[in-house]
Amino acid sequence: MDKLEEIFDLQEKLNKRIGVELKDLSEEEQAQWVLNYTRAMQQEIAELIDSVPWKWWARYQKFDKQNAKVEVVDLFHFLVSAAQVLGMTADDVHQAYLEKNKVNHARQDKGYSEKDHGDSKHI
Repeated sequence: MDKLEEIFDLQEKLNKRIGVELKDLSEEEQAQWVLNYTRAMQQEIAELIDSVPWKWWARYQKFDKQNAKVEVVDLFHFLVSAAQVLGMTADDVHQAYLEKNKVNHARQDKGYSEKDHGDSKHI
């Protein structure tokens, strides 16, 4: 088992432990869980933002690098759960990442001066 597969396995076990079964969900349930996890990720992003001194007018803030790392990991927990809701495996995420990375490089090669809504449809 590689590291990403291990993360997916551990997240599935954690979700089951807290009473969340993400397999065999209806489309409506999938949409609700994606929304749940997206909202959770928004909160984690806010907590990550609060780890850095983003208030340029406030002198009291300090960069809490350790907490920032924890918030990134928290985000990853919810992101993996969202992927699992959508039926994605670690291999699916890896493959989609590789494909999307190619698209992103192609966009940069072309100057990314206009949006092509179809350039990611194959992923």
